[in-house]
Amino acid sequence: MQGLLKSNSKKILLLIILLAAILRIYGLNFDQGQHLHPDERAITMVVTNIRLPQTGKEWQEILTSESTLNPHFFPYGSFPLYLLRMAGFLASSLHPSFGIYDNINLVGRFLSALFDIGTVILIYFIAKKLFNHSIGLLASFLYTVSVLPIQNAHFYAVDTPLTFFITLTLYKLLDFYENPSKQKALWVGIFFGLGLATKFSAFLLIVPIGITVIIINLHQFFTREHRIKISLSKFSLASKKAILSGGLIVFCTLATFLIFEPFAAIDFPTFKRHMLEQYQMTKSAFTFPYTLQYVGKPPYLYEIKQIFLWGLGPTLATVAFLGVFYTTYLGTAKTKTGRRVELLIVFLYFWIYFLVVGKFAIGYIRYLLPLYPLFCLSAAVLINHTFSFLKSKLKIQTITLFILYLVLLILILIWPISFINIYSKTHSRTTASQWILNNIPEGSILAQESWDDKLPMGKPHNYQIIELPMNESDDSPNKWTTINQALASADYIIISSNRNYRSLQRLTDCEKLPIGRCYKRTAEFYKQLFNNQLNFIKVAQFSVFPKIPFLNYEIDDSSPDETFTVYDHPKVMIFKKDGTEIDYQDFFPSNLK
Repeated sequence: MQGLLKSNSKKILLLIILLAAILRIYGLNFDQGQHLHPDERAITMVVTNIRLPQTGKEWQEILTSESTLNPHFFPYGSFPLYLLRMAGFLASSLHPSFGIYDNINLVGRFLSALFDIGTVILIYFIAKKLFNHSIGLLASFLYTVSVLPIQNAHFYAVDTPLTFFITLTLYKLLDFYENPSKQKALWVGIFFGLGLATKFSAFLLIVPIGITVIIINLHQFFTREHRIKISLSKFSLASKKAILSGGLIVFCTLATFLIFEPFAAIDFPTFKRHMLEQYQMTKSAFTFPYTLQYVGKPPYLYEIKQIFLWGLGPTLATVAFLGVFYTTYLGTAKTKTGRRVELLIVFLYFWIYFLVVGKFAIGYIRYLLPLYPLFCLSAAVLINHTFSFLKSKLKIQTITLFILYLVLLILILIWPISFINIYSKTHSRTTASQWILNNIPEGSILAQESWDDKLPMGKPHNYQIIELPMNESDDSPNKWTTINQALASADYIIISSNRNYRSLQRLTDCEKLPIGRCYKRTAEFYKQLFNNQLNFIKVAQFSVFPKIPFLNYEIDDSSPDETFTVYDHPKVMIFKKDGTEIDYQDFFPSNLK
């Protein structure tokens, strides 16, 4: 079997790459050109404002903070911004709209799919380097069918290219460990720098890189019995080599970072301010309205739950979790040839990243995307070794093993096949928008929540939109005055997603929450609205759920991390005033202390 896989590994890998491309490109325009991913929307707005200088004055300012090339936007790295700007320019030769805001996001999504396909390929080569062809092929396949990578490849945010550059750096780091050279150290630094210029969280790679440099240059102190040889001359030589190779990596990293994110230095005050905002967000879920969903998030357990239920699905996640411990053990266990240091290097990064990011006050499901390649590698190792054990030690027949393997494969594939269903349907907000245009008279007043996308989308309309400031403090009299006035005048209330009500209905324990961060009255508002007690009756609901094929069974995924549903398949609810006269001041008095 091993020989068959090895002889056909290139053909099998090509089939896996083809499958990865289909899963990542299928439904790429899932929102029908409406830019419904807020991070992607922010990126494309910034990108379309970046341009080459055109006047003499602008050329003089090219290396100042006033430069037309300065994105003035550093929550993410600048490399993905410049890459999209260049790709949009090239794609505009096919159609002008690919170079402007209208469709440049589709160019970005295609780039995102390419980056993730690149990660599929890298997993194969990492697994092949650490183990063998069959584990490499299986690891690549498992990542190919993993739901969170498929979903994020449909967005042009930074998480997919970040995952690619982190995986690429780890691959080149293993290459550097096996056969150290200045050229390989240079490439480690370049890829690390590109990762930093994509998103600064890549800096955690500094730990495995630093340890690898130390191990490479101090290995001569260990005998076969792993005892330290005390030799000042050898120590001095090894120290110099470590400093030189480490210095080369540091230099190349910084040079690459500054080439692809130059305004981090040129416009350092803005860069510093945005970095501090991001840092503050990792420490407090109260930083922004859209992070309130993470108040009270249990460290690590929240991330594990999201991966288990949604990111990988129960079957693959179970195998992956067990595989991580097993593969880490393989790296630490002493064998006849010593410990698997190269395996330790890779999984040192896994554990460092998980322990740091999992402790954040916020827990976006995509934050752990860089670990998914290693999850899938671990799962592949465990599956391969388990089946080898069953065959060689327990002498289980090949046909039985084949059936077991097939059952496991079907259980793993249920979740990605169910999930891809959402891209075969029209986006729920698009369907809701069409319903509004067809069923709500022009001139109607539509009350909608702040901090969420407004409906209807698309073509111009003659509806009056008024905002419900649900995220303002419950202690603010203006909040309830505004809401009461909106309820009195509105003909319809439109809830575009669960972005607000899911978070705010949880923040009701006023004794434990900070002042101004308790939303007990807001939770009561949503409770009465959803129970048709505010003179508004639900008249329409639009949702798209993952669906298990053949069984025609929908998986209700309204409970996971908000970002798993709100971009590509949110639930939309529309409520119509029933005509009964109500004094909303009786429900939500604005002068309540």
